[in-house]
Amino acid sequence: MVRKTKKAKEYLFVDGYNIINSWSNLRELSNLNLEVAREELIEIMAEYQHYSGIKTIVVFDAHLVKGNSGKHETIKGVEVVYTRESETADQYIERWLNDIGRIERVRVATSDWMEQQIILGRGGTRISARELEVEVLNNKRLMKQKRKNENVKNDLLMGRLDEETLKKLNKWGKNKE
Repeated sequence: MVRKTKKAKEYLFVDGYNIINSWSNLRELSNLNLEVAREELIEIMAEYQHYSGIKTIVVFDAHLVKGNSGKHETIKGVEVVYTRESETADQYIERWLNDIGRIERVRVATSDWMEQQIILGRGGTRISARELEVEVLNNKRLMKQKRKNENVKNDLLMGRLDEETLKKLNKWGKNKE
C-alpha cells in the first residue's frame, strides 16, 4: 500500500524486474543471484529517493508464486512490494494509477511499451529504464560535486582559523572520543 505523505510531491513506481533486465549491471548480477540484484536495485533507489525527494515504490512480480498473498515492506525508506498470486507488477501499478494518477504526480519506470501507453492514459508519466538510469547517474554526479564543493568550503574556513583556535578544536575533538 502506498503511503501518502504531505512531503511527497511526486511518486515514482519502479517495475523492478523490468529495470533489472534493462540495466546491464543489474542483469549481470541477476544471472548470478537474483536476490542480490533486487537488493542492489533497492539500494540504488533508496539513494535516489534520498537525494531527489521523490517517494519511490519498487514493485516486483510474484504473480506466479502459488498461494502468495503479496508482501509490502519498507527498506531504507523505499516501499518494496511483491505482488500477490495472479497479479503482475503492471497490474499493481495500474491500480495505484487509477487511485492517485490524476491527483498526484506519478511517474512509472518501465521499458514495456504497452505499459507506457496505459500509464499515460491513467494520468501518470512514464520514464524508460534507460532514462531512469541516466537520471540516477546524474543525481549521483551532482551529489558528489556538491560534497566536493562543501569540503572545499570547509577547508577554506579551517584555513582562516588561527593556530590557537585549531589547537582548541583538536583538543575538543579528542575529548569527545
